[in-house]
Amino acid sequence: MKHGSLLLIAALVCSEVAFAQTRLPEIPLDQYTAEQKKAAQEFEVARKKAPWGPFAMLMYSPQLMNNARAMGDYLRYNSAFDSLLSEFAILITAREWTQDYEWYVHYPIAIKAGLKPEIAQDVKEGRRPIGMTEDESIVYDFTIELQRNKRVSDATFAKTEKRFGKKGAVDLAGIAGYYTFLAMEMNMARHQIPASAERLPRFPE
Repeated sequence: MKHGSLLLIAALVCSEVAFAQTRLPEIPLDQYTAEQKKAAQEFEVARKKAPWGPFAMLMYSPQLMNNARAMGDYLRYNSAFDSLLSEFAILITAREWTQDYEWYVHYPIAIKAGLKPEIAQDVKEGRRPIGMTEDESIVYDFTIELQRNKRVSDATFAKTEKRFGKKGAVDLAGIAGYYTFLAMEMNMARHQIPASAERLPRFPE
């Protein structure tokens, strides 16, 4: 093997190692500032556990972290959508942002809520799923249009409003926006998934 090829391989390996290192490592509890301690306490009251995952990462900006947690409390548990449809929208968002951690956390929740594995697999591989229910089709079209086109067509909005009301349209855009926010934060920080977890396919390949 030529010397130049060896250098190229070494550079690629180094690049992969660099990518694998999170930019925002979890802050040890004994290093929390007073503001971080207060935010962590408020998080524990709301979620019954210490900040974890993206919230632990967001502790570098504790007020932002708790504001994000509060919005998530509503969108995750109290929106106009049941768990199946909400988690479906989250998976679509995770796929569009190629956000491995978001997918890793929410895929099993979506399946437990009743989403068919083959529908999730189609989303994972970048295809419009076959065999969706009418509600799933509405959520898919609305979320995909918003993510890819940065807007929603009149026809798709009308279907969403007819089925879920104006509140539903606002909440569904909110779910897509909230999990886009978390995806952006985690992609920026190179937030890691467990070594055993499967990464989403990278497009294009």
